[in-house]
Amino acid sequence: MSIKDSELILNPDGSVYHLNLKPEDISDTIIFVGDQDRVEKITKHFDSVDFSTQKREFKTQTGYYKDRRISVISTGIGPDNIDIVLNELDALVNIDLKTRRPKQDLTSLNIIRIGTSGSLQADIPVDSFVMSSHGLDINGMLHFYQIDGISNPEIEDAFIKHTNWDKNKARPIIINGSKYLQKYFESDSIHTGMTGTAGGFYGPQGRVLRLPLQDASLNSKLDNFNYRDFRITNFEMETSVIYGLSKLLGHEALSLNAIIANRADGTFSKNPKQTVEKLIKFALERIVNV
Repeated sequence: MSIKDSELILNPDGSVYHLNLKPEDISDTIIFVGDQDRVEKITKHFDSVDFSTQKREFKTQTGYYKDRRISVISTGIGPDNIDIVLNELDALVNIDLKTRRPKQDLTSLNIIRIGTSGSLQADIPVDSFVMSSHGLDINGMLHFYQIDGISNPEIEDAFIKHTNWDKNKARPIIINGSKYLQKYFESDSIHTGMTGTAGGFYGPQGRVLRLPLQDASLNSKLDNFNYRDFRITNFEMETSVIYGLSKLLGHEALSLNAIIANRADGTFSKNPKQTVEKLIKFALERIVNV
C-alpha cells in the first residue's frame, strides 16, 4: 500500500517537505550539526561543494572531502527536530517517492553528529571531546514508536532506582551507539561515555531561572550514577533520539561532543569556536576511512 500524501508530505518539486531534499542531493555519509552556521564551518574544509539548500533551520550542503562524498545537515535544537530530520532522510533513501512505497532493498546511512555539550563529570574538562557510547533518553520522544529490542532495561532499571524517577515522566531509555562507527573514532584524545539527552535547555537540564523544578537534585543524581562501567558523562538535546531512530530504521549513528561547559565545576570554555573547529578536523580525518 502506498503512503498517503498527508503522512509523507512532498514539495511541488518532489523534495521532502522540511528538508527540501531529493534522493540525489545527499550522500550515504551524513554529518549532523545543530547550528545552521556550523554547516559551512565544516564544508569550508571540503575540496568541493556541489549542492546547497536551506529551508527553515535545516541547511544542507553536499560535497567532497578528499575522495569521500559527504552531506552536512543542520538539525536545529532538540529531539523533535531529530524526529523530522531522520524520518525524512530515511524516506529519501528507503522509500520510492514516486510510488510512495518502501523499497525492498534498504540503504543504511552513516550518521555522525558533531555537536556541543556540557560535561557532568569533573574529570572531563572543557575543551575536551566525548564520544557517546550510549544515549540516555529522558525526554520521552522515542516512546511514540515501538522500541522493543533497542534499549538496555537492566541499566535503565538501575538508573530509575538511583534517581527515584518520577512516575509521571516518561521511562528513561538507554540506546547503544554504533559499534561499527565507534572503532573509526577511538583515540586516546577522546573520552567515551553515556550522553544524557534532555527535552529542553532550562528545566530539563536542571537550570533554574524563575520556575522551580520537579526534582532539583536530578543533576547531582545524574553525576553520581554508576552502574558497572556505566556513568553519564555529558548532557545535551539530540544524541539519544539520533541513536534510537537510527537503530529502528537500520542506520549507523555516532555522536561526537565538544565539551564547552563543565556543570560539575561551573566552568565554560574561553574559546568554544576553537574547540569545535578541532573536533571538526578530528572527525573529518576519520570519516574518510569509514
